[in-house]
Amino acid sequence: MAIFLNENSKIIVQGMTGSEGQKHTQRMLNSGSNIVGGVNPKRAGSSVTFDNDVTIPVFGSVREAMRATGADTTVIFVPAAFTKDAVEEAIRAEIPLCIVITEGIPVKDTAEFHALAKESGTRLIGPNCPGIISPGKSNAGIIPAETAPNPGRIGLVSKSGTLTYQMMYELSDIGFSTCVGIGGDPIIGTTHIGVIEQFQNDPDTEAIIMIGEIGGDAEEHAAAYIKEHVTKPVVAYIAGFTAPEGKTMGHAGAIVSGSAGTAAGKQVALEAAGVKVGKTPSQAAALMRELLAQ
Repeated sequence: MAIFLNENSKIIVQGMTGSEGQKHTQRMLNSGSNIVGGVNPKRAGSSVTFDNDVTIPVFGSVREAMRATGADTTVIFVPAAFTKDAVEEAIRAEIPLCIVITEGIPVKDTAEFHALAKESGTRLIGPNCPGIISPGKSNAGIIPAETAPNPGRIGLVSKSGTLTYQMMYELSDIGFSTCVGIGGDPIIGTTHIGVIEQFQNDPDTEAIIMIGEIGGDAEEHAAAYIKEHVTKPVVAYIAGFTAPEGKTMGHAGAIVSGSAGTAAGKQVALEAAGVKVGKTPSQAAALMRELLAQ
């Protein structure tokens, strides 16, 4: 099984006609994803042809695309200045899954469409995330097809795109049920907890690996949730053990302030919840192998 995304998912791409949208739509197609349409009000009625003579229609709105194709997932590649409008359009069209790849979105914009999503039936992933891949089933986002691991029994949730790819590589032989990149902005849609809950309820996910980073308290909240609700083994890696105080590291949300948000503090909280924490991605992967071997 897989969470959020499977072989039956019908995906549309908002911003498919742009350079990034076209590039990553081709990559998703190479992964076997079922891309059923693009959305661009200025290009409505046209189409885009990809390798292997795959032609995908362009619609004027998300609602129109859903009505014509039965789409249940959208991936957003719209530039940051226009992302808020694109996300709110998808939410108001009541699409079940909205994956926001765009980075550099103003926090105020994210806060507004995040609040709208909470009032709706749309699950929001991101922004500033790599997307979701269910190996052997579907890939929605920017995860390169060539890095896709085997289907397997590990569930992965990560704030970092690059570390998502590394962990997929480290444990590719064992394989993953689903890998979810949730993004590293100060405000995101689905959190570690939202993904871990789904993995806990998925009978084919036997173990969970979570990747966090300095800044905020999401990992501490995840630790408390794991302690109370999760029976499957969990391994974690927290990026930023050597990060200097007060300096943003990579993601807008990755900043240590005083004693808050440190990697060491997150490690203590996770280990108190029974989570094994690696000091490097490779060490975390080795811990996962040990757990599964037992």
